[in-house]
Amino acid sequence: MPKELCVCQEIAREQQRINIYSIKRKYGKIMTIVEGIDEKQLDIKELTKNLKSKLACGGTSKEGRIELQGKHKARVREVLVGMGFSPEMIDMR
Repeated sequence: MPKELCVCQEIAREQQRINIYSIKRKYGKIMTIVEGIDEKQLDIKELTKNLKSKLACGGTSKEGRIELQGKHKARVREVLVGMGFSPEMIDMR
């Protein structure tokens, strides 16, 4: 099938079970962690790039999770839902 007609990305986004939580790092810095995104179905580097630009923060993707600098739990959920992820499949701790 041509890439334009493929709905694989949309189906993969709706089936992801995503966890969003914040942790405290060195020197009291807050990091928002996004886990549960399957690297085989979605491009995690591209997703990280989009989240960083929409949230105006720094971050990285490593070990199958996205780490964003700052406390962005609520905004990350909004952005992911806007990108096509299912709101029922996103858990916030």
